[in-house]
Amino acid sequence: MRFRLLSLFVLFVVAASSARAHDTWVETNTSVIRTGDAVFIDLKLGNHGNEHRDFKLASKIQLDGCSLDVVMPNGIKLDLLPQLADVGYAPNEGYWTAKLVGPFAGTYLVSHHIDKVVNHGKPVRSIKSAKTFFLAGVLLDKLKDDSTHWKEPVGHPLEIVPVSHPVLFTGPGMPVQVKVLWHGQPMKDARVSFIPQGTVLKEGFDETFERKTGDDGTASFTPKTGNRYLIVTHHKAEDEKTAEYELTSYSATLHLLIPEVCPCCQ
Repeated sequence: MRFRLLSLFVLFVVAASSARAHDTWVETNTSVIRTGDAVFIDLKLGNHGNEHRDFKLASKIQLDGCSLDVVMPNGIKLDLLPQLADVGYAPNEGYWTAKLVGPFAGTYLVSHHIDKVVNHGKPVRSIKSAKTFFLAGVLLDKLKDDSTHWKEPVGHPLEIVPVSHPVLFTGPGMPVQVKVLWHGQPMKDARVSFIPQGTVLKEGFDETFERKTGDDGTASFTPKTGNRYLIVTHHKAEDEKTAEYELTSYSATLHLLIPEVCPCCQ
């Protein structure tokens, strides 16, 4: 009996530890559409932030206190929360999705943010943010984007900003460059994970898929194959605490869909 109770306690501790590490991300079914076509935007919750370091779903985010917006190429901002549909069979299964028609040519930014106090053994303020991009073009074989708004921060406390274009000139052998910002300033020595879907990063620091940011807050990774890549960074602020929570945990993600062939090099 004592062995069974001990086993249950261990499982509870492991589950609580995993839950604290859950991160959110947003992804699209494609990174390139023709103007006037639709794209599907998914809001997901997964356990890639824990010691398993993977790219898997783990429960479904609750929408209270949550934001999900799209900034179109002309600067118009749309709130996607009212359009979200639940594709899970049970309350904690699956994820949220919304359909969006891209009427303008250019790069679209999808941005998510949530700030709430959670308790999985101790109260923690959890601030999560996520971004992804897609590009709409009149002609898919002549894609272009002369804008630079995609590299501008949206103002999340902890944020991953692309330095290289998130859609154009992407593919195997082409470096993906990002910058980590902490309250708008470059964050040095931040650990950045570039997680391919279907891959489990090794424990500790995985030199193949992880980087540390330099003095300018940048990190670079060169994919060897096309895939969905989740770029993740975390920060724990032990000094950010109140009577309601013991610390503040930040996470930021950037989802990129890297094609097998660069869309501008065909």
